[in-house]
Amino acid sequence: MKKRTPEMRSGAATGRARLALVALLLAACSAPPTVGPPSATALATAAATAAATAAATSMATATMTVASAAAPTPTAPPTLGSPLYTDPSQSVEARVNDLLARMTLAEKIGQMTQVDRDSIAPDDITRLFIGSILSGGGEGPGTNTPAAWAAMVDGFQQRALQTRLRIPLIYGLDAVHGHNNVKGATIFPHNIGLGATRDPDLVQRIGRATAEEMIATGIPWDFAPVVAVPQDVRWGRTYEGYSENTALVTQLGAAFVRGLQGPALGGPFSVLATPKHFIGDGGTTFGSSTTPGYLLDQGDTRVDETALRALYLPPYRAAVAAGAQSIMVSFSSWQGTKMHARKDLLTGLLKGELGFSGFLVSDWAAINQLPGDEHAQVVASINAGIDLVMVPSDYKTFIAALTQAVQQGDVPQVRIDDAVRRILRAKFELGLFEHPLSDPANLAQVGSAAHRQLARQAVRESLVLLKNDQATLPLAKDTPLIFVAGQGADDIGLQSGGWTITWQGQVGNITPGTTILQGIKQAVSPQARVVYDALGTFDAVTTTAGVTATSGAVTADVGIVVLAEPPYAEGVGDLTSLALPASDLALADRVRARSRKLVVILLSGRPRLVTSALPKWDAFVAAWLPGTEGEGVADVLFGDAPFSGKLPYTWPRSDGQLPFDFAHLPAGGCAAPLFPFGYGLSAGDASPAQLDCPG
Repeated sequence: MKKRTPEMRSGAATGRARLALVALLLAACSAPPTVGPPSATALATAAATAAATAAATSMATATMTVASAAAPTPTAPPTLGSPLYTDPSQSVEARVNDLLARMTLAEKIGQMTQVDRDSIAPDDITRLFIGSILSGGGEGPGTNTPAAWAAMVDGFQQRALQTRLRIPLIYGLDAVHGHNNVKGATIFPHNIGLGATRDPDLVQRIGRATAEEMIATGIPWDFAPVVAVPQDVRWGRTYEGYSENTALVTQLGAAFVRGLQGPALGGPFSVLATPKHFIGDGGTTFGSSTTPGYLLDQGDTRVDETALRALYLPPYRAAVAAGAQSIMVSFSSWQGTKMHARKDLLTGLLKGELGFSGFLVSDWAAINQLPGDEHAQVVASINAGIDLVMVPSDYKTFIAALTQAVQQGDVPQVRIDDAVRRILRAKFELGLFEHPLSDPANLAQVGSAAHRQLARQAVRESLVLLKNDQATLPLAKDTPLIFVAGQGADDIGLQSGGWTITWQGQVGNITPGTTILQGIKQAVSPQARVVYDALGTFDAVTTTAGVTATSGAVTADVGIVVLAEPPYAEGVGDLTSLALPASDLALADRVRARSRKLVVILLSGRPRLVTSALPKWDAFVAAWLPGTEGEGVADVLFGDAPFSGKLPYTWPRSDGQLPFDFAHLPAGGCAAPLFPFGYGLSAGDASPAQLDCPG
């Protein structure tokens, strides 16, 4: 997760300098245990100098020796006398035990440190034994191509392979709807759309396709899926959740984990899944966030333990059963205490009761939201059960603080060993020690035709038909004149939303794909005429006789208006009101006046209020955030595929209904929602009558 809102880091500058000095002194003075060398060349060197380089060799000298040796061969088989941990025929646990016994405190703490790629000094990967690098949203190579991504990640990995023990780092990022940071990757519908499909097999195949594109760029760790169960659709992360319904989230979240990881970690194109954010992030109280500018995101979940377990725990239980070996902890709090400090839930519930054997990763600088200075924050979070800390920037201060905490006995050595054991276990299971680098032969996976076809299918299945008076849909392909309006009709950025190329997403055709307008033009017959005007004025439209229209002289047989939320991510998207902008409603009205029938398509990351405008529209389609394959929308509009999506969230009639009290939700009347959870018409269904409610 990429959090760009500035946070005040606790601790004075003098304290930071002191901690950094401690780290440098420890790194220079710690004596590593004797370890078998990494190559035949190093074996010969070690044999010749064994008497001089045994237990007294300093960490700095050991690092320099490895760095100056011949470049390592990452996939070379173990040689006679090689350490047990380098032998893939040994069990994972045996390899973990052997490697852990050889590691110094500095090497262990390095494994627990994750640094942002924009913040790391490359030499520090080797010098400080950094175990993980991440790309925050929008962070990547200077040239955003799949090949450049692979080269960047491999470059970081080569630094890790120059350390004394040659422990590979694990690179991670948020691939939450496809490999969405990479230009040219397939961008699938966001999870809200996948929730509308109710198709776990489809979700599993999307997970597999995402993994194939990630591995092609050398990235084996995905901070996904989000298995939140959002209870208030004003939350800016609603679209990252599959549904408000716990059972549906549980089913689809586990399917995505199986898709990413494959039958077993370490298989072809296997990527480590990370269900997130543990626990209750979808249930925060409106107005409880203490992050500036946020309303719900990173707030406080104020429910009792029975409700916490019933609503929010089942997706994690299912994900663990599906083989998840990494879980991200939430920024949010439960009953006033930040999740990153809740040992009862992280260690007691997740690792203890659920038997989770993988590692817990913090969210972006999330431990620095805990009370106290850096030392107190590090001690509280690590002792609570955090294993790998997404620092992400000031890693030297973190390393120094954790080192000092262990030296002083504030963090037990056994806690460090448990954390590192969990991290190493995942790395061994993934096969990183045998295959740490990317394979250029896999680059063709990124944005492949097969993956784009899968995304197109997902778009088709995700569309929810909410109104269809007089069988307006599907449209005839030979409709003589079709007006199309709205910027969202011809904009990849708007139809993809946040977490696309950048953290917040952006407007424009930011990555290759097919817009909805392009899909419409491809779908119609040669006899049909499609005219696009983003503003919906159509002033330059000519009649069939070639006369320019004036005063609305030309009326379209069908008008299609695509309304779109601007892209957003996380708490930046928290809203007080779900009302559509007046400009959107005016656009629909303009096209209504120029069209015999009006179809409105809404691109959004959550339901928006349409109650007053809906009577003017002949058909209304919730298209969510479909991603790069906009022709999937046209497939359904023109009858090449049926409407089959069902609402994954209850659709409010007014802001005053939020948050819903689902236990006492009226089924009818003006107090009922506009559309209930699970609602969705087929093309042949009659639209129910719309109530004329006050306000």
